[in-house]
Amino acid sequence: MSENGESKTGGEGFSSRPSCNLDITAYVCPMTFVKTKLQLEEMDEGATLGLKIRLGESYNNVTRSVRDEGHTILEERPVEDHVVELLIKKGAEFLRLAPGIARQGD
Repeated sequence: MSENGESKTGGEGFSSRPSCNLDITAYVCPMTFVKTKLQLEEMDEGATLGLKIRLGESYNNVTRSVRDEGHTILEERPVEDHVVELLIKKGAEFLRLAPGIARQGD
């Protein structure tokens, strides 16, 4: 476990080994997605994250937000009661624009 309480271990049960791992079971919303988003931002496109997360509100919000950000959840597996591990593939970086705002040159 790191000095801030996040575990960087895990991911052994997936079909392929994650590029890195993050355990956010000690956190609650909104910190669960903040921690996940910060980790994904540090990673290269196509890299994979093994994310250990509690079922419930954190799981629902993080999985929805990860997909909304353009990433893909490749696998999900139970690890213990009310805890799962997700294998997330980082998607391409893309610029989100507010509706009605055109990109320069459009």
